[in-house]
Amino acid sequence: MSNKIKLKIKAIAAAIRKKREQKNYTQEYLAYKLNISQNAYSKIELGYTKITVERIFQIAEVLEITASELLEFPNDDAESELLNTGTD
Repeated sequence: MSNKIKLKIKAIAAAIRKKREQKNYTQEYLAYKLNISQNAYSKIELGYTKITVERIFQIAEVLEITASELLEFPNDDAESELLNTGTD
């Protein structure tokens, strides 16, 4: 998997966490609403679990946002800068 894709996966995971925290929801609450364990949900936020399109829509629904809000990526300049620093 390319570094660019890895960065995008991490960006999605970070967006999920950020939106959850903005709503003051716990990981336990989202896990309950998604019918998964808290540990499984934590792995989503950490980017350890491959997330399906269906799961993105489910998470967005619980967070009362659109799925596209979770799929907004940094602009190409910021992305290039991250790639050049070796962050993965």
